[in-house]
Amino acid sequence: MAEWRIEAYRLDTGEIPAQTFLDGLDEEPRSQALALLSMLRQQGNALRQPHSRALGDGLFELRRFEVRLFYVFRGERTAVLLDGMTKKRDDIPGDVMKRLRRMQRQLRQRK
Repeated sequence: MAEWRIEAYRLDTGEIPAQTFLDGLDEEPRSQALALLSMLRQQGNALRQPHSRALGDGLFELRRFEVRLFYVFRGERTAVLLDGMTKKRDDIPGDVMKRLRRMQRQLRQRK
């Protein structure tokens, strides 16, 4: 079966939050993030827990020991990577969720 395409969300300023996040990671968390992206590329919307979890309303997270990556599906066989964070607690901080939901809304408006 064909691989899924992974695109990165770009802010109006041109910044790519997910790339900025990945570039700032140390070796081990970066390795975890790349492994998660590889799984997403191979399995797409068939990827399930413990590696992927639905956050509601079409927002998902990739999860590994130290890393969380947030994404949505768009179009056929395409995932859009929004941003990431290092895991410091079990829940996602409210300000992070607000930012992710804003990105998700903007992405929908760009269709």
